[in-house]
Amino acid sequence: MNQHLTRSPKGRSNRILLTSVFGPYAQDDAYGSRAINPMELYHNQVTRVQGGFSLRMFHRSFGLMMIQANIDAPCTLLDFPSQDRFIEEIEQNEYDVIGIGAIVPNIGKVRRMCELIRRHRPNARIVVGGHIAGKDDLCQTIDADEIVRGDGIRWFRRYLGEDENAAVRHPAVLSGFGGRIMGVDLGQKPGNTAAILIPSVGCPVGCNFCSTSALFGGKGHFINFFETGDELFAVMARIEEELKTQSFFILDENFLLHKKRSLRLLELMEAHRKSWSLYVFSSARVLESYTLDQLVRLGISWVWMGLEGEESAYQKLHGVDTHALVERLHSNGIRVLGSSIIGLDEHRPANIDAVIDYAVSHGTVFHQFMLYMPNPGTPLYESRLREGTLLSEDEFPVADAHGQYRFSYRHKNFQNGEEGDYLLNAFRRDFEVNGPSLARMIGVTLKGWRSHHHHPQQRVRERFAREVLSLRTAYAGAVWAMRKWYRDNALIGGKMDALLKAIYAEFGWKTRLVAPLFGRYAYGRLKREEARLSGGWTYEPVCTCEKNAAAMALEGRKPSNVKVPVKKVTWVSGSPVPAMTRSV
Repeated sequence: MNQHLTRSPKGRSNRILLTSVFGPYAQDDAYGSRAINPMELYHNQVTRVQGGFSLRMFHRSFGLMMIQANIDAPCTLLDFPSQDRFIEEIEQNEYDVIGIGAIVPNIGKVRRMCELIRRHRPNARIVVGGHIAGKDDLCQTIDADEIVRGDGIRWFRRYLGEDENAAVRHPAVLSGFGGRIMGVDLGQKPGNTAAILIPSVGCPVGCNFCSTSALFGGKGHFINFFETGDELFAVMARIEEELKTQSFFILDENFLLHKKRSLRLLELMEAHRKSWSLYVFSSARVLESYTLDQLVRLGISWVWMGLEGEESAYQKLHGVDTHALVERLHSNGIRVLGSSIIGLDEHRPANIDAVIDYAVSHGTVFHQFMLYMPNPGTPLYESRLREGTLLSEDEFPVADAHGQYRFSYRHKNFQNGEEGDYLLNAFRRDFEVNGPSLARMIGVTLKGWRSHHHHPQQRVRERFAREVLSLRTAYAGAVWAMRKWYRDNALIGGKMDALLKAIYAEFGWKTRLVAPLFGRYAYGRLKREEARLSGGWTYEPVCTCEKNAAAMALEGRKPSNVKVPVKKVTWVSGSPVPAMTRSV
């Protein structure tokens, strides 16, 4: 089981199935799913305790989609199947290669899928990749033929006898589906959903807990799919044309670190008058290497930024006043998702409340809290292994290693399993002090409009006008509903009242008229959503089956019918579109 394999004798004649692990996901089952770890990034790790205000959305398996788009052999992609749907697919179709993408907590499902493949397709070659590949004893745990660590595109091209160094073809893919907040579906109007853009994988910064960095070589290593701003611009222009969208969620661990490429992209956006909105990941120090004017002109509308902790030892935060940085970004309409870690080595019961208060004091639009977890393959895992503090799988089932429950090792300062309570306290404190993330997002969007709706560049003015559009109607109604919801809460109710008055002052009498209409509807939906969630309701993603042109040709069907439609989501203008991240 290694990546130094020989070419398959069938070459491009191989019939390939790529699949995610089977559902359901948001419930405890015999294969390792956990109710606490649903297949929803935001509700799982960011808006976890916000109830009906929690952002609910699903994301496709983008890594599998990238592989499918970059091989010429007949390839079917099955995303979020049930176990029965997976069995049906492998029973009814002849496959030579079946690839499974997964994370470590889903190892039980991968094991089961391998068993099913051996039963129904005994001649198929089983290939397993994704974050699960970092587990060092994986080959002893599951019955797979190949464990692929790192670049799956290059591996499949090599195996099929295709040119592994050929340019990467980026699929035109929307960033999410099934969007819902306050009990309201987020619509399906074309053009309002951000596209996914994956310029590179890996991360040169190489934080010791980061699985993505470790999977692609660790600190200092990464793979650029698009080296230059010109290449990136060409891809984005094509995706814009295909999907009719002007926003991009950029799945790159530190996109702005590649400054030459970013500034060349800015030049081209200005030359071609593109008013694109970019949602990015970036470290604080890298953000400070740009002027705010550069960030605004580049279209940076949303940034996921690690805050880690006040006493963090991570170099990416040294010398940066993160409170001041967040305030500057928010003042310019750049919405910040802060990410903080609970359980760093210096954390202990005596200071954990201060750690949480420090994180909450940033007032970011969203805030992710995760436990300090040594994921297999990372430097943190290796250090815990050397120390002998890792818990055995009998003590700590691998299905619980998702960072939202408890430590997978013996922490020197937390020894009674209290870390899960501290984590929940962090989410609750953020929600209680700063209110719903939706309201925070609306407030920052309004700040951006006020700061830049008279910007000298027309394309920048167009972007802010597009992002603020729904503040005049639907978002004003949402704030109206939130004010009513929090009418007995002096702190949050007061914030909602002030925000609604600011929206009225900015947009006038028409907004004053329509806000109560939207607001009454949203308030009713919110009440129903809270009731169904209290009753144990969970959300599951719909299954999607897609075939590339070669697979369609084998069935005698035209390439225009390649994709079986999925329920796509339309984001209300101005809202940030979530993305997959290293911890999911």
